[in-house]
Amino acid sequence: MLKTKEVVLKARELGKCIPAFNCPHVPMVKPICEAIRDENSVAMIQVARVEWEKMSSQSLERIAEEYGKYKSEGHTLLHLDHIPAVDEDFKKVDYMDLIGRALKAGFQSVMIDGSRLPLDENIAVTSEAAAAAHEGGVPIEAELGAVMGHEAGEMPPYDEIFAKKMGFTKLDEAARFAKEAGCDWLSVACGNIHGRVAEAVRNQKKPEARLDVEHIADLYKAAGIPLVLHGGSGVKHECVLEAIKAGISKINVGTEIRQTYEFALEEKPGDIEYAQKKVYERTRDYIRNYLYNTDLADQIK
Repeated sequence: MLKTKEVVLKARELGKCIPAFNCPHVPMVKPICEAIRDENSVAMIQVARVEWEKMSSQSLERIAEEYGKYKSEGHTLLHLDHIPAVDEDFKKVDYMDLIGRALKAGFQSVMIDGSRLPLDENIAVTSEAAAAAHEGGVPIEAELGAVMGHEAGEMPPYDEIFAKKMGFTKLDEAARFAKEAGCDWLSVACGNIHGRVAEAVRNQKKPEARLDVEHIADLYKAAGIPLVLHGGSGVKHECVLEAIKAGISKINVGTEIRQTYEFALEEKPGDIEYAQKKVYERTRDYIRNYLYNTDLADQIK
């Protein structure tokens, strides 16, 4: 049986990266699981709180239930994405309750996001969540820095974000955070941006993001733990490949798979099977031609 922490560490040893595919719509779980299996790869199925609050994944338990139908031993893992201490609308969240529910539902790793808090509070929140996750036998991911995109309102132009290094994770903070917070992986800000979640803008094409690969390498040295790239959709391919070499061991894929599903339903309203077929094809293409992760299962088992 695959163990999530060991999978991420092994991927790092191999110079590979584990993709984690978000499922904001329940029917997406089936084709993504099947695509991972049919590419003989290893990847995560994940869901974030915002995806049942503002989209149609219903609940973390519902995604876990659907995952149970289509999971593939040796290929798939179940991860709980963004559980914020303070959400995109700047409301406090009962994150410990959600993490407890995820552990009960069988999630194999979880994420706590205290990135909207001051550093000391982020460390405290992450430490609390990490203790619960580790007691439950699963690894935990945290976030440091500001990966923009989820908040309501206008986001600054992408070129300005990158040029000014807006929200970039700081090296000294990464070193302290990794030492004190108890997380197993760290999501960092290095030019990446989230897909928009507000209904009015969620179908817009993301700006083509770049990554500060040198900064990623420095962050990896400072933190000494695997790094995670959120906002993996729409990033220049060469940037992603260089980022993996520099320390990125997990990459979140949301917007392009979600939009594949939603646009297919716009093309053929009500035809869930058609939308699932498109998601299956896009997921296989991403694994094979973007991450070069076909047959990764043979290398990791």
